Amino acid sequence: METQKHRFYGSLSTFQWFIFLLANSVALPIVIGGIFHLSMEEVSALMQRTFFVVGMSSFIQGWLGHRYPIADGPAGSWVSVFVILADVAVRQGQSMKETLQILEGGFIIAGLLLLILGLSGYFHRLLFLFTPLVNGSFLLILALQLSGVFMKGMMALHVETSLPDYGTAALSFGVFILVILLSVKGKGWIKNYAVLIGILSGWLLYTVLGKSSGTLMANGSWVKLPEIFAWGVPQWNAGIIITIILFTFILVSNTIAAVSAVSQVVPETPRKLKETLNRGGIAGGFSHMLCAMFSTIGVVPLPVSAGFIRLTEQTRVRPFLVACLVFAGISLVPAIVNFLALLPGPIATAALMASFVQMIGIAFQSILRETLDQRRLTILGITLLISIGLMFLPSTVFQGLPSILQYVFSNGLLVGTMIVIVLEQLWKAEE
Repeated sequence: METQKHRFYGSLSTFQWFIFLLANSVALPIVIGGIFHLSMEEVSALMQRTFFVVGMSSFIQGWLGHRYPIADGPAGSWVSVFVILADVAVRQGQSMKETLQILEGGFIIAGLLLLILGLSGYFHRLLFLFTPLVNGSFLLILALQLSGVFMKGMMALHVETSLPDYGTAALSFGVFILVILLSVKGKGWIKNYAVLIGILSGWLLYTVLGKSSGTLMANGSWVKLPEIFAWGVPQWNAGIIITIILFTFILVSNTIAAVSAVSQVVPETPRKLKETLNRGGIAGGFSHMLCAMFSTIGVVPLPVSAGFIRLTEQTRVRPFLVACLVFAGISLVPAIVNFLALLPGPIATAALMASFVQMIGIAFQSILRETLDQRRLTILGITLLISIGLMFLPSTVFQGLPSILQYVFSNGLLVGTMIVIVLEQLWKAEE
């Protein structure tokens, strides 16, 4: 009886990880499709490839990489690079297809850099740059940067009028509040499966109220392998090479922040941090190679996994690995991908935003691991004011600058991370 009960809860844990992987993966392909004017068929194919890469990348990291239950997913920081490149392409008269091929080339460069850092053992040697203040600032800026994306998603803003769908917005905030309440006040399995309960309840109510407008796309094949280099042969230019070299610091800080955050909520096991990070760097290199090969958005270890683990208390690695393989496997079945694509974006976004509440808490815990003296308060203030201020500037403000500077200054997360790293190293604490 106990064995059956253990298997049942193990299956639920796997299913909840599966839903978490899905919720993190389903929205951004649609966003990228809109930015690059992709057809419905192209968006569906991009979603299939994204599911496959997310499942395989997460499994590789959990099995051979950092070996923590940390979901890989499309990176919000990479999306900003997509948006900037698309804007530059429009103004310079380039084709969107060529821009996507340049992004493929960027993934290859990023993958090679991560592989070199991991294999040479230099990945962990960058650890001295990522102090508790740097890690906490990175997590905080990331959460604040994505909060705007989440709010737009939950409000279901109309593309042409920019007016919200108030009914959908109310339902989304209801899901957000439900997940928070269940995670804080719930007991036993209800607390552990708060995210799953919230998403399924919201999806059901969304359908009952007639909000769902999607339809299943017909597909004649039962199994379909993801297309290789769907955007064409990778291309490079000087601007993307320099951008990716700088952007690698974001990828490194992302991995260190994710591992550090999850290590705070997963029961402590004897691990050597240096080896863990080097393995994570190597696996991250392979992940970016997969992104280039299968023409998807760049995937990274998601720090929000720590918030999800704290929210649900799902700390075991085995259910996570099983969920990764299942997620990659279902991507090969077009009928299932098309069905999962019907998951309402506002509902998935609301559940994800609840996880980010926990991530903000982890960010403050990291910042407060050291005394907030005048030096650290000043560095934190400068970092937040400039990085968040950049997020409020119109997209056209840097149009007169060279492409490389447009890529950099349009990314508040990149600028903020570089500022806090530089200030931490140049302004040394007094003994």
